[in-house]
Order: sequence, then structure tokens, then C-alpha cells
Amino acid sequence: MRANTAAIESLVIAPQWLGDAVMTEPLLRRLSARGERVSVAALPAIAPVYRCMPHVAEVIELPFAAHGALEFGARRKLGRQFDGRFQRAYVLPNSIKSALLPWLAGIPERIGYLGEARVGLLTHRLKNPGKGERPAMVPFYSALSGEADVAGDVPQLSVPEAEVAAFLAAHNLQRGEYHVFAPGSEYGPAKRWPAAHYGELAKLMIERDGLPIVLLGSPKEREIGAEIVQRASNLPQVLNFIGNTSLVQAFACISATKSVVSNDSGLMHVAAALRIPQIAIFGSSSPDHTPPLNPAAKIVWLKRDLSYQPPLDCAPCFERECRFGHTRCLADVTAVSALPV
Repeated sequence: MRANTAAIESLVIAPQWLGDAVMTEPLLRRLSARGERVSVAALPAIAPVYRCMPHVAEVIELPFAAHGALEFGARRKLGRQFDGRFQRAYVLPNSIKSALLPWLAGIPERIGYLGEARVGLLTHRLKNPGKGERPAMVPFYSALSGEADVAGDVPQLSVPEAEVAAFLAAHNLQRGEYHVFAPGSEYGPAKRWPAAHYGELAKLMIERDGLPIVLLGSPKEREIGAEIVQRASNLPQVLNFIGNTSLVQAFACISATKSVVSNDSGLMHVAAALRIPQIAIFGSSSPDHTPPLNPAAKIVWLKRDLSYQPPLDCAPCFERECRFGHTRCLADVTAVSALPV
């Protein structure tokens, strides 16, 4: 299956989550390094991530909904357009609908993990670990290459310098002279450090060095940004850009910042892949599963704090909302413990 790859055209079906997309980068770099021409099929919201990966030859934006409907007809139509173009497909999500397009396109080799009764849609199937055996996600994706030495893979992103310069000029910011907070998490509130804590941290940091703090996030997180501004006593140094930047602009902002403070989220992985000093706050999820692979990262997780009592026996639960209603895995993380150096 791995021989004579020099002329192979490969289609990669991308995950739907930003952080997961970042964590696929080492796999794509491996494929390109061995001679495969890599095209990535991604939803429009995720496509900009792959444009920050120089080894991706083409990014194809998929005209499908992010969640829910199978949209078989639309997938069949696009599959016909791909007919004969690709020799190999890598299906990164575990869903049945993600495996449909390569099958409908008649791609001879279709590689992915077993899941959702899609045995017949894949020609090369890897065993999917159970929920109690969650692996680190980067080697999980890299293993689809069929290569064995994937344990040390680390994602890397590259933001075009023109995008960085344009962002800094538009907002009158200087490289390395501001901090970034990414207080959201699309997955759910059980991964979000309280906005009140972000507000307290903002006041501590502004008192310490006086630098602006830029808030980044999606339009769905505007209320979080507004609360942080209010909790930070409406200090003018807190710049609330939540919901007002494109994904590429957010990447540009992060690439030039002094530090990033975030939850376990997609922007956390972006900061890690750009090697920005960062504080990553974990609660319901686990840094053993989705760590920021960055030597300049500090992980804050009360589960690992032996002095914290009573112990967090419920963590990691990987739930979207705290089933006990207290979310103390995050609520008890102090602003001082999240203060960047």
C-alpha cells in the first residue's frame, strides 16, 4: 500500500473541529514528505487552517452542513466530480458520512479508523481505541500514514507575514507588545474557565505590565467577551475582538502576541503550533489526550494538583456540561495560577 507514492494524488477528509484540524498537520507533512500530493477537503469554517500548512497542495471547501444531515445527493454529485482524480483517501473523522465521499468518488485506497458501521466504505481499516483508551490525538491521526515512528509528532503552522502585518497595522498593535485571551470553547461550558476569572486575570496583567489584552473568539462567544470586559472594570487596555475577526486574522493576532491564555480549545492548539508562550487551562478534558505540544506551554489542571482537596475523581469526564453542576475543576483555578511569566 505504501510503495511507489511519488505520483499519488491523495485526498484527506478533514475533521470538523479547529483543534483537531491543527493536530492533523504532522500526518499531512508525512504524506507530502514521501511524495504524495495532498489535497484537503474541509468545511469552510476549518479550511483556513489548512492554508497555513505549506505542504498542503490544495484546499477544497466542502458544501456540506457541519453536523447532522447525511446529504447523500450532494456527496454523490461531488464524488462524480472527483472521479478518477485521486488514488488514495485518508478519512480522518470517524463518522460514516465522512467516509462516503471517497467511496462515491471511487478512490481505490480509502484509509481510516473503524467506526459507525463503515467497514465497506474503507479499504484499509485501523482499529479504533475505545473511549476508556483515549490516545493522544496527534499520533492517533499520524498513525493513518502507516508509519510507526509517530509518537513524537508535533503540529506546526505558518501564518503569511502579510496577514500578520495587516492585522497589526489595522489595530495599531505592536508585535510582542500585547497578550491574547481565548476564553471560549465551542465544545461546551465544561471546558470554559469562568469569564469572571479571565476578568480578574486581565486586571492583574494590566497592573503588572500595562500591555493591551486582546480577546479572541467566535461570534457565539460574544457574551463571554462582554462579561470579561465588565469584570475587568472596563479598562481600556482590554480589546474585545470576539466575533469580529476571521479565522486567519485570529491566527495572525496569535502569531505576533507576547502570550496566550486559553481553555482547551482550537485556539490553544493554534498557539501551540505557532510556538507562542501560553497558559492552557484544562477542566473536564485531559492534557494527556489533547495537550498543547509546545515547549513554551504551561498546563493548569487541578486534577494534577495533589494539594487540591477533595480530589477531582470526576475528571476528566469529557462532558459538554458538568453533570454535577459545579464545574469546580475550572471554578477553583485562581487567576494567579494562570498568570503568564
